[in-house]
Order: sequence, then structure tokens, then C-alpha cells
Amino acid sequence: MRLFPAPRPQSLSICPVHLTPAWSIAWGNSPQLADRPFGSDISWRDAQLTIFHEQPVFSPSQRFAVLGDLWLSNRGPLRDRLGVAPVPDAQLVANLWERWGVDALEKLEGIFALAVWDRERQELHLARDRAGGRTLYYTTGGSLRWIAPRLRLLRSYHSHELDLVALRDYLCCAFVPGDRTLWRHVRELRPGSFLTLPDDSVTVYYQFQADVQNADRPFAWHAENVRSLLERVVGEYLPKGEPVGAYLSGGLDSSAVTALAAQLHDKSLHTYSIHFGAEFPNELEFSSLVARHCRTQHHILEITPQQMWEQLPATMAHLDDPIGDPLTVPNFLLGNFARSHVHVILNGEGGDPCFGGPKNQPMLLKQLYNTHANSQILLDYLTSFQKCANDLSMLLKPDIWTGVKAEPSVFAPDLFAEGEYLNRLMMLNIKFKGADHILTKVNNLTRAAGLEGRSPLFDGRIVQLSLEIPPACKLAGAVEKAVLKQAVADLLPEEIIHRPKSGMMVPVQFCFYKYWRRPAKALLLNKKAAIAPYLNQDLIRDWLNYRGDTWRRYGVKLWLLVSLEIWLQVNR
Repeated sequence: MRLFPAPRPQSLSICPVHLTPAWSIAWGNSPQLADRPFGSDISWRDAQLTIFHEQPVFSPSQRFAVLGDLWLSNRGPLRDRLGVAPVPDAQLVANLWERWGVDALEKLEGIFALAVWDRERQELHLARDRAGGRTLYYTTGGSLRWIAPRLRLLRSYHSHELDLVALRDYLCCAFVPGDRTLWRHVRELRPGSFLTLPDDSVTVYYQFQADVQNADRPFAWHAENVRSLLERVVGEYLPKGEPVGAYLSGGLDSSAVTALAAQLHDKSLHTYSIHFGAEFPNELEFSSLVARHCRTQHHILEITPQQMWEQLPATMAHLDDPIGDPLTVPNFLLGNFARSHVHVILNGEGGDPCFGGPKNQPMLLKQLYNTHANSQILLDYLTSFQKCANDLSMLLKPDIWTGVKAEPSVFAPDLFAEGEYLNRLMMLNIKFKGADHILTKVNNLTRAAGLEGRSPLFDGRIVQLSLEIPPACKLAGAVEKAVLKQAVADLLPEEIIHRPKSGMMVPVQFCFYKYWRRPAKALLLNKKAAIAPYLNQDLIRDWLNYRGDTWRRYGVKLWLLVSLEIWLQVNR
């Protein structure tokens, strides 16, 4: 058996990572800012508003200034509705805003984070797309408020005091859910909402509804509906006149997106798969089968344990909040691998939360056989992430645990809402795991590689349709994602349609034991570690020595902690 060379047993080198400047906004009164001359950073100023690094576009009357990161899939119909020639998406939004004001948001399909300045009323509107394909952050205190699409761009304008509830939630989920960030004085605008300043009010303009429709229709009818919308959405997500890429794991979701792209695109299709060496289980048999079936130009990247460890600082530097998912580094490396072939890359993210993936089954079984109180149901949900939910009382220092243990969970309102239980679980996954983990990871790490990442299964129309399909069509007994499987059955080999879900398993347990334990000890057990004021290093030492690891989960927990430590070091 071939073994990879072990990384050097020393602390990681945390080197500065350059981020391409993106737009940011300062809103409010500051004599120091008012006296600051125009230069390489200030691009436009009006009354209380200062814009950095990018010029806004203006509505026809010049009343509205629009700035943002936009990709609209329905730009054609919107142009026809306005009767205008092709213009950039931001200009299209400016024209729409002049006609409909904030109601224009309901007409936008696609992914965006944008700012609209009303020069007449001196109001600033900040808005985010329905599913959360783009991010938008803002500071919460002081006479000067700062806004940016990347959290790291705000680090000079807020204190570095941690939000301890966000820290608690990160340890449970490996991401920070909801509008909190790991910084106490910075918030993230939620998907489907807009913030208005100076009112400081947040308004929801679109909310996904778990509203089952056409329950009397046969299963095949729902599958045909899914197929029709998938073809429309994937067709819109394909770049015109150039090759396209697709991440291909060999699972149903990425295979479905690949097959649809192969059918609908008139240029070459490149697919990308990863593995961690011949000694570890992989899914190359299935991804290669799909690539041959769809006649793609297939590329396979082998990622070594040394690369996983050494590239973690660069990966964390490109994330906003920390994400303790072991697939972050593979996503970062695969994006860099793909950029020599394509500019736009599709992925299959969204199939599980939208169509009833197998991770819902344990919670459904607990609900069927148990009648526990809400507190136990919440703990069961947090435990389903298989991170540190059951360790919090020992992992967090006593004073911190005392301060956060009674704080409400962001998941509780949806978990205990009315309606079908499966749809409530799906809603949780869409609102939080989707927006705060999957989509922000895809957005940041593909952008870091100079790529445009698109997630057609997380398109707002797909999400809403999935919530209108009867639960029995999604999780049909032991068959997960049944309606999605039926929708694409004619496009894929039977081995892909009927194979059980396995997921991409990153061998972090083995790698900590064989390669990373010594450098991880140097990182996590250092008295000056960034996590030292918050976490019990004696417990972490036990994990690093694999004491009591009955269920062999310490590798995942250690990766979550290493990711957090490096993210804190990079951002401080």
C-alpha cells in the first residue's frame, strides 16, 4: 500500500492571502471620511453614502444608484417587459427599481447581493436573493455603518469580539447559521430579505413556503414537473458560446446536473472528480461511468493528506465565516484545477435538502417512535450534524457555556412549526445549511479560483417546487429523493439511479492519526492559540490522543477545530 509523505510536524504557516478588492459601502456621518479625498479606493460619494472600489449604475432619472454582485437568469424576459435593449444586470435592476421600487425584488430570478441608494429620500436598501447564492454583511454599531459582500472586507471596521452564541452554533454544525457571524458586531443579511437604512428595518420580500400542492396527482406527474423545470433552469445556467464545467462526484445530484448540461449545451462539457489515493474508498467508478455515458471531457484530481493540511490556511482565508467541512480544501483545490478549462462551473448542491436526502431519515425515525419534549428534539437535530453538540458542556469553558446554553436556537422556529415534518426538516436545510454552508462555500471557493460557480438545484424556483411536492414523493419509504430519481431516470445509467447515497468521505480520521496529530497539537494546544480563551484544551488533548473515540468521530471534530483556529488567526 502506497503512503503519502507526511507533512512536517510543526505549526502551519499562516501567510497573508490577497483578496481581490470588492465593492464596499460606508453609510453615515464621519468627519474623517468626509475629508478623505477621492483616490484609488473611493469611487463615488453622495451625502451620507461613500462607495469604494466600484462605480454604481444609475436609473434613467438618476434618482437610484445601484451597486452589487448580480447574475440574473431571467434578464431576457425582464428586458422585454421594460422594452429596453440588452444592458448589464445592475443597469437592468436600476431601471426596474425606478418603475417598481422595492417591489422589483420580487421580479428577479437568479443570484445577487445588491445595494440601492435612493438619492431623493436618502435611503439605502440592501437586498439578497431568495436562496442565498450571494452574501451581504453589515456592521451593527457606531455612527458609520459598513457594508460589503465579503465579511473579511469589514475587518478593519468592527471589534474582534466573538459572538459566543455563533461560536456555540459553529461547534454544533461546522458553520454559523442565521444572521449572526462569528464577530459580535457584524450581521449577515438573510436570503429573500432587504435592510433599509436609516430605519434599520429588515423586511422579508420572499419566503419559501412548505405548501403541498396537487397531492392527488400521480407520482409520475410530479416527476415530469420536476424534469421540465430542471431543463429550464439548467439551460439558463449554461454560459452561452463557451465550454462549461461540472463537479461530478458520481452521486445522483451531480450526475443529474451533468446529464442535463450534456443534453442542453452546444459546447464542450468538462467534468471534475477527486479522490484521496488508492488506499482510500472513492467514487471514481461511478463518476467515470457518468462521464463516459454523457461523453464529457473528464478530469480526475488526486489530493494528498499533505495538500489537505498545507492548503487549509489559504482555504480559510477565502471563506467569510469559518466552515469546518472537510470538503472545503478539496473544493478550493478542484476549483484551481478547473480554471484552466472553463470560466463557469456547475455543481449538484441542493439535491439533498430540496428532495429529501437520506440524512432526514434518522430524524423521521426519532419523530415516529419518540414523544420527547422540544428540548430533546432540538438536541436530536443538532446531534444529526455529527459534530460537537453533545460535547458543548465540556468543550466550552464553564463561564462561556453558562452564558450561551440557554440562548435560543436559530433552528427552533422552523423545527417546531406546523406542517409536514419532512418539509420542516427540508426547510431547515434549505434556509441554513444551504445558505450558510453550501452556497457560501461554493461562492467563495469558486470565486477564489477565478470561476463562476452556479448551483441549479438551489435555484429559487426549484426550491419552491420541491416544497410543493408531497413528502411521500421525495422520501418514499427507504427510497430517498424518489421524485428526482424518476425525473432523470432516462438520462443516467441504472447504477447511478439505484445506488445508495454514500457521500464523499474525506479520510480525516486516518490523516489525523497518521500524519496531522503532531502539527495539530502544536496548533490547538498552544497556550496562545486563538481558541484558548474559549475552549477546554484538556478535552482537545484527549481527542488528539483518541481517548474514548468509540464511534471514530474525533477526526471530524478535530478538523472543525483546526479550521476554526486557522480562520481566527487569518482574520485577526
